Amino acid sequence: MQPHDYCRAKTVASGSSFYYSFRFLSPERRRAIIAFYAFCREVDDIADECHDANLARVKLAWWRDEIARLYAGKPEHPVTQALAEAIKPFNLPQDAFEQIIDGMEMDVDFANGQPVRYPDFKALRLYCHRVAGVVGEVAAAIFGITDRATLKYANKLGLAFQLTNIIRDVGEDARRDRIYLPADELARFGVAGADLLQARMSDNFRRLMAFQTERARQTYDEALALLPAIDRKAQRPGLIMAAIYRTLLDEIQADGFQVLDRRTSLTPLRKLWLAWRTWIRS
Repeated sequence: MQPHDYCRAKTVASGSSFYYSFRFLSPERRRAIIAFYAFCREVDDIADECHDANLARVKLAWWRDEIARLYAGKPEHPVTQALAEAIKPFNLPQDAFEQIIDGMEMDVDFANGQPVRYPDFKALRLYCHRVAGVVGEVAAAIFGITDRATLKYANKLGLAFQLTNIIRDVGEDARRDRIYLPADELARFGVAGADLLQARMSDNFRRLMAFQTERARQTYDEALALLPAIDRKAQRPGLIMAAIYRTLLDEIQADGFQVLDRRTSLTPLRKLWLAWRTWIRS
């Protein structure tokens, strides 16, 4: 299988909403963003699916070395071979890939192997910056940047996406012994970690999730306010994702925040409709 075919298969198999925004790009940019997304999937799958922490560390260390080989012009993996042609045209920094791996290592190494918990939003934000904010910056560079201020928009938008993922995946993450909702906020709303682990729905939990949802919406608003007008058309793929993810937030809230024992999602047709509508309006 050719490198770009491998990346495309990896992206399609993930079932991610991001793929809908890629459809509208030029072939060169589409190949680059799909290769980048495939990289993110490769390292994220290690953190999510490798139950042996030592083995996960070894695999992430291999990817760190592979990024060094990529920038030395000697990539070995199909994903980095596909990425190689995008590094110079889109000015993609090596440090960004390393930071993303740092974020994945936080899932593996957090608290010396203890269950994943974050004491407050400040601690969670560092994780979100690495696994989503930096991802947003790289994606924005591929989409096209004229004004460097667009990177601030992209980082903030990545944070909004990650906050949405955390809300959507509360139950699924808890079953992996991961709680991304800050511990001080759980305490403030009277929700125990055991409530999440045992999928106990309550009015306190709904109030907690309403708070999380409002913060995510505010983050989307802050991100969009940072987007320079000169780059708005180039950044339409990110705007498409924002439309899809904000609609997902609406659905989760309308469903009463039933995220402990199920995963809310939008149909492919609805995502395609949102993508097309956002593209023509942006």
